Amino acid sequence: MTAENPRILLVEDEELNRTLVKAVLSRAQIAAVRGAEVLDASTLAGARAQLDAEDIDLILLDMNLPDGNGLTLAGELAAGRIGGGRPRPTVVAVTASVLPQDREAALAAGCDGFLDKPYAAADLVATVADHLARRAGAAS
Repeated sequence: MTAENPRILLVEDEELNRTLVKAVLSRAQIAAVRGAEVLDASTLAGARAQLDAEDIDLILLDMNLPDGNGLTLAGELAAGRIGGGRPRPTVVAVTASVLPQDREAALAAGCDGFLDKPYAAADLVATVADHLARRAGAAS
């Protein structure tokens, strides 16, 4: 990852949510977040295709998708079954399921972080910035 142009894959089935997340990130005060290229997928199948074709630094992963649970994708990434042999992206679970066991399941499946819905724009930006900074620090 280069700090100037991280790539984020937004996996979210609701078009309005994808549009809003992209708008928030593109207006962030933090340059690394604002400058990120945001790709999107509305299904697990679409996310798998993007991950096999693109270098991705961070995934914002909705848990409830039309073709399955986002934890399936997190597990596949953790096991190295998708991604074309590229470094595993950081995965942040984004969900309205906020029970402690939901958070534990996400982390056990290979997610690196968890963002509760609904969230404030500032929380989204802070989460993305934090995970991109950790990734950049680990790469140096």
